[in-house]
Amino acid sequence: MHTRLLPLLIVLMAGVLLALGFPLAAGMAAVEQQRVVVDRIDDTARFASLAQYVTARPADRTESMAEPLTTLNTELRRYEDLYDIRVGVFHRDGRPLAVAPDWTLPREGEARQAFQESLAGRRSHDPAQVWPWARNRLTVASPVVRDGDVVGVVVTQSPTGALRSRILHSWLLLASGELAAMLVAVGAAFRLTGWVLRPVRTLDAAAHDIATGRMKSRVAADSGPPELRRLARSFNEMADNVEDVLEQQRAFVADASHQLRNPLSALLLRIDLMALDLPDGHTEIESVRTEGKRLARVLDDLLDLAQAEHAAAQPQLTDIAELVTDRVGAWLPVAERNGVALNYRGPRAATGWADPIALSSALDAVVDNALKFTPSRARVEVLVEVAGPHVHITVADGGPGLTDEELTRIGDRFWRSNRHQNVSGSGLGLSITRALLTPGGATLAYEHNRPTGLRATISVPRDAG
Repeated sequence: MHTRLLPLLIVLMAGVLLALGFPLAAGMAAVEQQRVVVDRIDDTARFASLAQYVTARPADRTESMAEPLTTLNTELRRYEDLYDIRVGVFHRDGRPLAVAPDWTLPREGEARQAFQESLAGRRSHDPAQVWPWARNRLTVASPVVRDGDVVGVVVTQSPTGALRSRILHSWLLLASGELAAMLVAVGAAFRLTGWVLRPVRTLDAAAHDIATGRMKSRVAADSGPPELRRLARSFNEMADNVEDVLEQQRAFVADASHQLRNPLSALLLRIDLMALDLPDGHTEIESVRTEGKRLARVLDDLLDLAQAEHAAAQPQLTDIAELVTDRVGAWLPVAERNGVALNYRGPRAATGWADPIALSSALDAVVDNALKFTPSRARVEVLVEVAGPHVHITVADGGPGLTDEELTRIGDRFWRSNRHQNVSGSGLGLSITRALLTPGGATLAYEHNRPTGLRATISVPRDAG
């Protein structure tokens, strides 16, 4: 979620900065150009005042006009030499009166357009905006007015190198400011997303802990937006209610199993007393006695399940290979009595983080299940492997196995395959196994064994979680 929210905030902030930056950059360029245009307007106005006295037609000129014309030419050349700005004074018909350097008014283009606008008695419009990448000249024209009539036009064409450099420099400063603002925005986005998502991550971790059996996990509702703090408090209330309900269920199962054992024991005793008055081999009394013993096993398993779910795990560093070897040795007599070969394969030492008592009980249940469904002269193999952060204990039997659909149901309480109803058991053994393993961080998984049978794998973490 953090990787999706953070780019979104960065893109939005970048869009805002760009939306503000482009108009600001255009405005800065316009301001720089306007300064130059105002300066050129002042210059053209000064040259127009000098040209008022030298714009008479040649037939009307007198000797007294020679000196102002000379002064005008001198001013234009000095201006061009000093500023490298092309300047010219033109008659109404476009003939040059005084120019520096020698140049003529083009028939078209920006200079001709400015000239035509000034003939109307007004200064030419502002020239087109100069950009750092455009190598054009800046053209400004002003009319020469004498006795209320426009008798000529002063046209200047300025190089734009310095102007473009100033615009580019101002843009670089603006880009630096935008970059600094973007870095600040990214830092703010990191802080904002962390502040918003920290409660979400805490909620996710607490939900995972509860899903894996750590029911005491809760969320600290003291950070983040008010809505998420309220959600954290609601989550804690929900977790408290769920824990209370589960505790009530466990207590009920344990109490019911414990309370039913005494009446059931009395009932089995009365059945045995009744059997004394009946002939030996009476089928009905034997079936009743069998069902009573089966019910007693179910009650014992229910009590074990309730205790397993309620017991707190005490994981510690354990030699898994030694523990498995010990349990395999304990089950060898049972395997020999059933005619099943029980073998261990794996390293001599493999440490993991587990509750030794819970792991031993879980392994006993898995091995017992494997021996129960493995026919005589077949094999049950117990394998220990170290793979990455886990130690895997695999019990592979040579029984009939399960179908893909049945494989999804294995471990459900009281579930047994229809093909195995004649095998003794209550259907709670593997449920008890999973309840024993979960608090310590271990897992139990099942898969098909090749060519036949079932593989049960207990994965124990190697490090403390």
